[in-house]
Parts: sequence; C-alpha cells; structure tokens
Amino acid sequence: MLTKRIIPCLDIKDGRTVKGVNFVNLRDAGDPVELAKQYALKGADELVFLDISATLEGRKTMIDMVLKVAEHVNIPFTVGGGISSIADVDVLLKSGADKVSINSSAVKRPELVNELANKFGSQCVVVAIDAKQIDGEWIVHLAGGSIPTELNLFDWAKEVESRGAGEILFTSMNNDGTKSGFANEALAKLSETLNIPIIASGGAGTVQHFVDSFKDGKSDAALAASVFHFGEIAIQDLKEALRENNIEVRL
Repeated sequence: MLTKRIIPCLDIKDGRTVKGVNFVNLRDAGDPVELAKQYALKGADELVFLDISATLEGRKTMIDMVLKVAEHVNIPFTVGGGISSIADVDVLLKSGADKVSINSSAVKRPELVNELANKFGSQCVVVAIDAKQIDGEWIVHLAGGSIPTELNLFDWAKEVESRGAGEILFTSMNNDGTKSGFANEALAKLSETLNIPIIASGGAGTVQHFVDSFKDGKSDAALAASVFHFGEIAIQDLKEALRENNIEVRL
C-alpha cells in the first residue's frame, strides 16, 4: 500500500516565505531555505515552493533558492510560479528541483503539459489547479486565484491527466487559509475521476482535517502552510496520529 504524503508548502514572495487567507493578506513566515531544512529534518515527505509573484527578478531569486535548497535538503521538492516553457523547466531541474508545478501557463496553452511530459517524463509534471465553488460548480481560476476561467475543475483535471500530468495539486480557494478543513467532496470526486495522485491543498487547521482528507477526500498527499510555518502542528505528531487512524505514512 502506498504511503500518504505530508507536504509543507512555501509560498515565496521577494525571496521570503509568506502566508495569507483566501490568497490575500500575506504575512512573513521566514526564510525558505531554513524552513526547508527544518521540514526535511522533521519528517516532511516532500516540499512545494511556489513563487507567487513570479516576476522576472523573482525567477532569478527562485533559481538561487532552488540551488540552496537542493544543497541542504534530501527530500523531493517541487517548484512552481511563472513556468511557461521547456527552457524554464530545464533550468529548474538542473538546479536541483525534482518536479515542477504549472498552473496558469497550462490553461493558456494546454499543449505545454504534453511537451513537458514528453521531454522530462510525467513524474515531474505537477498541474496545480486553483478552483472556487460558485453556485455549486467548481470553477478554475488563474493568476493566484484572481481571474476566473470558464473551465470546470473535473473536466480540466481529466484533460491534463490525458495530456501527461503526473499529479494534480488541487487548492480549494473557498477553504484556503481558513483552517476549516479540506474540500473533501471535491477531492473524492477528483480521486474517483482520475488515475493519477491528487494532492489536497487549502483548509488545513487540525490533525483531524488531514485524517479526513485521506479517508473522506481519498487524497494521496496533503499540503499545508501556516499550520506548519507557525508551529501549530508538528509533522511528527501529525504522522503518529495518522498511523493511529490506520493511514499509512513514512515515519
């Protein structure tokens, strides 16, 4: 049986880790390389770094950071933000990233998913989907959740899987930063619709929320930020609690 993964997410802006609520009201959460080292030591299975402003100077900052993280961290990590070409991915993977996450660029040009999967392999292509439930329908949003599209979450997820995505990172914008739990109904539907791993994101506030994400949401991994950054949940305690709930994790 495959173990479930716990993934701290580090949103990067101007070289610092930040965290907000519903994608706004950002506050500083520390140095990303130092946080990454701590998480690797404390039992995180993977890390995700998202350059949320993804400006040109941010891209250079990101490559410096990737090199430093690769030097200090021995667990897989994914990098996202502003990635729109094979060349972007090539640089990040050569700098030490294990996977890349694409979001807006995949919506704007879906062929990018095929190109990256063909060039680098599906295993390193994560498609991030930010969606908001509006009148009962999950609508995909772009640009840090600020631009609604006409895409339905489940249709889009199915399409990127068919194009070669290796994983889906689904963030519920309704739940993000609220600490009210993950969007388990949507997660379960994604899990039933797709054959690739689903990473749950948005809403972690308690250990029980992680349990529910794996049991009710049928997710393969759960990602969180502030509960880890601000010391509200210790990864080792979380994993022991998951074990007690008969959820297989790597201790």
